Amino acid sequence: MVDFSWEVRSPLDRALVAGPYGAQGEAGVSLSEIRNVGLVQLMARRGKAGEMAKAAKAQFGVVAPETPKAVGASDATLIWSGPDQFFVLSKGGKHTMEALLPGFAGSASLCDQSHARALISVSGDKARAMLAKLSSIDLHPELFAVGAAAATSMDHTSITLWRGKDRADGQAVFNLLVFATFAESLWHTMLDSAAEYGVTIGHSEELV
Repeated sequence: MVDFSWEVRSPLDRALVAGPYGAQGEAGVSLSEIRNVGLVQLMARRGKAGEMAKAAKAQFGVVAPETPKAVGASDATLIWSGPDQFFVLSKGGKHTMEALLPGFAGSASLCDQSHARALISVSGDKARAMLAKLSSIDLHPELFAVGAAAATSMDHTSITLWRGKDRADGQAVFNLLVFATFAESLWHTMLDSAAEYGVTIGHSEELV
């Protein structure tokens, strides 16, 4: 019998080439894939949304988002993904589905999405201009402040988008989750849209 060995790879393993891209000079956009994260989706069972909310408060110490928001906990980010459901995003996969199951038994159904999605972070003084080419969401800071989130589409691809904490230089940071099978296509589209501003490409394990 043949033995199979599986090597976990990023869905952007082939597409992501670290370094500068597009227009020369100071880059207006920074594109980074965030790796080594865990992602679990929690969905309230019928009539159990209140119980799920209480379990989330006990588990994470914060109120889980009931509207399109991303809420930071001490060791995770809770991201609204639809009515009575949210993602738990954690560095290094600290909050695994197996670890979360006991606390949400009876109130929520859990689904591990860690290898089903790619996480891309976009920042820079031209980040909003680039994203405006691809999305109908108004990302003006008065309307899409830090912590705002949306389940939307970008270039006909379904994504979950939220605004993270601003960079140290005050630039806005936008994070998006995209299905792994569409990640490479969307990545190339984003590169094309950002090329006129100059792009810095990289990857990181730091959540924003």
